[in-house]
Parts: sequence; C-alpha cells; structure tokens
Amino acid sequence: MRTYSDDEIVDVVVVGTGAGGAPLLAEMARRGLSAVALEAGRNFELDDFTPDETEAVRINWMSERLSGGDDPTAFGPNNSGIGVGGSTLHWGAFAPRPDRRDLRLRTETGEGRDWPLDPEELLRYVARVESDIGVSGPVPYPWDPDRAYAYKAPGRNGSADIVARGATALGIRTADAPAAVLTRARLQPAYGERGACQSCGACHQGCRFGAKATTATTYLPAAVSYGAEIRAQSMVHGIELDARGRVAAVLYRRDGVERRQLCRTLVLAAGGIETPRLLLHTGLANSSGQVGRNFLAHGATQVWGRFDESVRGHRGYPSSLISEDMLRPADADFAGGYLMQSLGVMPLTYATTLARGGGLWGRELVERTLDARMYAGIGINGDCLPSEANRLELVDELDEWGIPRARIDFTAGPNEKALDTHATRTMEDIMRAAGASDTIVLARTAHTVGTCRMSADPADGVVDADGRSHDIPNLWISDNSVFPSALAANPAPTIMAMSLRTADRMLVSAG
Repeated sequence: MRTYSDDEIVDVVVVGTGAGGAPLLAEMARRGLSAVALEAGRNFELDDFTPDETEAVRINWMSERLSGGDDPTAFGPNNSGIGVGGSTLHWGAFAPRPDRRDLRLRTETGEGRDWPLDPEELLRYVARVESDIGVSGPVPYPWDPDRAYAYKAPGRNGSADIVARGATALGIRTADAPAAVLTRARLQPAYGERGACQSCGACHQGCRFGAKATTATTYLPAAVSYGAEIRAQSMVHGIELDARGRVAAVLYRRDGVERRQLCRTLVLAAGGIETPRLLLHTGLANSSGQVGRNFLAHGATQVWGRFDESVRGHRGYPSSLISEDMLRPADADFAGGYLMQSLGVMPLTYATTLARGGGLWGRELVERTLDARMYAGIGINGDCLPSEANRLELVDELDEWGIPRARIDFTAGPNEKALDTHATRTMEDIMRAAGASDTIVLARTAHTVGTCRMSADPADGVVDADGRSHDIPNLWISDNSVFPSALAANPAPTIMAMSLRTADRMLVSAG
C-alpha cells in the first residue's frame, strides 16, 4: 500500500471507510488523486470474524452514546460499526433498492422531504453498486420486472418459508430478497476470490467467507490498488481552516500520538452520528443550525410467532424473503410505507430484543429464549418523517478520545405511529395465517439517518445536492447523514450509490 506523509498535501482525506467513504475513495484514487482514508477502528482479516456474539461486538461501535426521547433508539450492535469497512462489516446485506416514490414523498403526499436529485440518476448508481459488489436476487422481480440480478438468490431459511406461507394465504406477494451475498464464488477485482454463502446465519457478526459484500472486500482493495492509503486506528477529532475559511488539515490521534494531515479537500463519511458529532465539536459547517437536526430512524418492529415445528431461524441467510406490497398500502392512513422481510437471528440478539423491545425479564425472558428454535420472525423497514425535535446534541461528558459524547433524542411522530400500527397488524395477520399459536411484538428502530441533510436552500440544510458543504467549499459529506428523508429501503446500497455520485460531482468541480 502506498503511504503519504502527514506534511504532504494530499488531494483528498476521507474520514470513514464504510459505505459512504470507500466507493468515493476508490473513485478518487482511480482518477489519479492522492487519497488518504482515516478509520477509527482496526483492520480485520476474515479469520478474525466469529459467530460468537459476545466476541463479535469488536466490529460494533461500542463507545457509549446517550439515547433519549420518548422512543430512544438502541446503538452498539444494532446499527453502528467500527473497523476498516465500517458498518458494512456487520450489516445484514439486505439490499432493496430505494423506491422512486419515496424520493418524491413531499410532492406525492405533502409530507416529509423530496430529495434534490433525479431519482432515475440515483437508481443508475444503485445498479452500478450492485454490479461492483455482487448482489443476488430473483429474476423476475415482482415489483420491477425489468430488474435483473447477476446471482441467484440465497436459499430461504425457516422463517422465510413460514412467512411466505402466511403472506400467500392473505394475498400478499413475497419474493426471495435482494441480498449483497454471493451464491457462487466471484473473483473480486483487486481482492481475489470471494466464496459463496455457507448459510451459517452469522452475517451480523462478520462474514468469514467473503460471501457477504463489505467495502473491505470490494471498494477498499480497489482503492489501495489505485494508490490510496488507509490508516486504521486513526480517530479524527479536529479540522483546521486556512485564512480563506477552507479546510487545510485534519487532526487525528493514532497509536496515542497526535497527528495532522494536510489536505486540499476533506470528505466526512463517518455516518449519521459521528459526522455531525465532529462538526458540532469543531463548530464548522453549521451556519444553518441544521447540523444534528432531523435524526431519522427506520421503524423496525418485529413480530415473532410460535410454531409446532422447529424453525431454527438462526440458520441460513437471515433476511431471505421480502415484500414490497406495503410500500403504498391501499388502506394507509399515513404517508410513505414499509418493506417487510423475514427474520433470522442469533440467540443473544434475540434475547436482547425480547428484553428491550418486548419488555420481558426474569423467568419469561429465559423461557422465551430457550424456546427460540420454535419461533419464526417477520419485521419491517418503515419510512420516517424528519422532525427538528429528533436531534443529536453534544453533552459535557467526554469519551475515550476526549470528544464530547453525543445524545440522540428520538420520538416517533403521528405518521410513524400510524405506520407502525398498520405494519404490526399486517405482520400478526401473516403469522396467524401461517399457523402461529402465539405471537409477540417487539418494538425496535434501526439505522442512523439524517442529521446533516442535503438541501437546495443553504438555510435549510448542511450540504447541497452534490454533498458539498454550503459553508466550506472544500468540505464534502458522503454518508447517510445527508439523507433528507429515511426512505423505506435499508440505507446501505443508497449510501454507496450516493458515494459514487458525490465522487463524480467532486471530480467535475475539480476540473
């Protein structure tokens, strides 16, 4: 790997190596720019991953975050990663495309926000991501017959078969889910062979076979092959501006040593929590007062049903069934909609969700956990409308790097509550139609979205439609913090698509 010195003025510094940072880093290096990525976590090899849930938290961002509001969201293993590859190390690889209607939600419904970009352009970038990383799925796809996937879908797990049975009985369409998981070996450029999925069920603990796409097995090796440098265990805590008000250097700590990397352009790609936390800490790019505001969390309620036959839902690819029939339900009393997916989950994660989302404790928690093999699950990914009351702020307490910790307040609004009521009823109906003798509803949210949204009006957002700061011309943001609305689709494919788009916009602006 090529290396650069701290006092060398590199063309681009990228903070973060996950879905937002890695594609852009690869594009910058491919086009001949000197590029350095700073990653707070360590580098992992495939052999470092383990299905042991107690050990697998080393790929999760476990530094404490404070959570408030009426519906506080869970962090740690729920939605945050650390390490070279970021949150793609632990993501579930569920890879639906964003729906065009969600990108124009305000135009359609008068609620939420429109994205200030062309939906068709974004979807072209999504298709490119699917080709770059390898996405499996059914052909034809029921909700988009023109779509094609290069790999057949992963085999269904026990929950998927049961959910399909119940949905079919109610006239709800389902299909094998698009997944960034290989079903046959693939020679990945600049990386080598990635193996096929072994159906072990440990996607969220880190894939030991390279079958699940992460940026560490796709975009990052490509970036290094083009000349980029990746500096692991480098925690950024400061940004220096020159006399013109442009970024001149990035301050970070590595191996206990304070360092300062000079740069011509800075890209923040640290995610919906760490990007606004850094900006609030440095007091930059916030003339609009929008940094940290409009935090969005997908509704992710789960319904688990007990069946007489053993399901053993922890085995196989976890989210192997999808339904898009509820993206715009005919009887909806809310704006937007939700995806449904079958669930597979490892034992400790299941027990944690029973306690946190179901309020179980003591004997009932133990009994439900021991009975887990008899349960099948279904969950949603539901749209969320922006609200200024849902926001990230800094507190007085400092973390292990000396940076103020973040407090994130989230309260579901009337639209989110109406959507959740509809989804819960639908999922319980599906489970009963499949033959469940008992059901349990587990409240949950997922993903960290918003907080530095893009906008056409500088007074209404943090970056423009290209991802460039309204305040600082050589500062860009490339992660899910720029999302103006949550969308119903899981965010990772859209983040990667936006990363490629932002890279193209940066290259055009640089001439």
